[in-house]
Amino acid sequence: MGGDFGPHCIVPASVACLVEFPSLHLVLVGQAPLIEELLAGIPGVDRSRLRVEHAPQIVEMGERPSQALRGKPESSMRLALETVRDGRAHACVSAGNTGALMALSRHVLKTLPGIDRPAMIAAIPNRKGVCLLLDLGANVDCTAEQLCQFAIMGALAAEVQGASAPRVGLLNVGSEETKGNQQVKQAAALLEGVDGLNYVGFVEGDGLYGGEADVLVCDGFVGNALLKSSEGLVTMIVARLEALFRGSLLGRIAGLLALPLLRRLRGELAPARHNGASFLGLQGIVVKSHGSAGPDGIKSAIRRAMTDVQENLPARLGGRIEHLIRNM
Repeated sequence: MGGDFGPHCIVPASVACLVEFPSLHLVLVGQAPLIEELLAGIPGVDRSRLRVEHAPQIVEMGERPSQALRGKPESSMRLALETVRDGRAHACVSAGNTGALMALSRHVLKTLPGIDRPAMIAAIPNRKGVCLLLDLGANVDCTAEQLCQFAIMGALAAEVQGASAPRVGLLNVGSEETKGNQQVKQAAALLEGVDGLNYVGFVEGDGLYGGEADVLVCDGFVGNALLKSSEGLVTMIVARLEALFRGSLLGRIAGLLALPLLRRLRGELAPARHNGASFLGLQGIVVKSHGSAGPDGIKSAIRRAMTDVQENLPARLGGRIEHLIRNM
């Protein structure tokens, strides 16, 4: 029921995913009458792989997390998380209020041993492939110890995805040891002492796109601003290129020649393709979609959750996190 478009976007995107992935089963949690009305308008829905669970309450996008946690025991967000806790679903995907999802996830699913707070992580495309960036907005203020925990979780997630000795960096305003705030400096000192972690030091913002690290760590305030700035920049560059190609006869001719490459670039960098940030550090799988995501973005978030399930992410992280954190 969350996000800018709610079930009017999420329901058709979910049905499209069922068509694309024959092994997928979905539970749509929210106001059942509205969801059923939307489903009735889509022909050929495979109801054997889709069920609707009614939730009488909704967490509003601007609602305080404490209100969602204490005042709405039957919200769609909470009941969806409980399906994961109770083993009736393998993962939860939400486009709703990030702070509320964070608070409810910690309360319902609990964190892995040794982890104070979960972190949102997503793959950001760069010159060498991708970089895993965390935190993306779940934790606006972080201690040095939490940044160190994020780094360890990010490195283990990169290994699960196939990276060997992933390079871990701390996002900072400079690469020199004297740069940065106290939390970043203290986190650097902690990370230098973690055995088995390939910590490469401070990385500036351009290093994210230059491929200087496989995992880049920051607090959620910085990470969310960086993520949304990046998405806005991609949209602006593509729009400017299209405008240049339309601006003159020569430009239109060049545009016809460049159109296949431009479409490929747009596809590779499109925010919708990379939508879906995993909450690392929980005893269950939760994926946060952008609130502004359209159907393609929602489908991407569902695919992200499916991948986390296939990789058995919480169990594989939990088996190693506590040992590394104990040695901090």
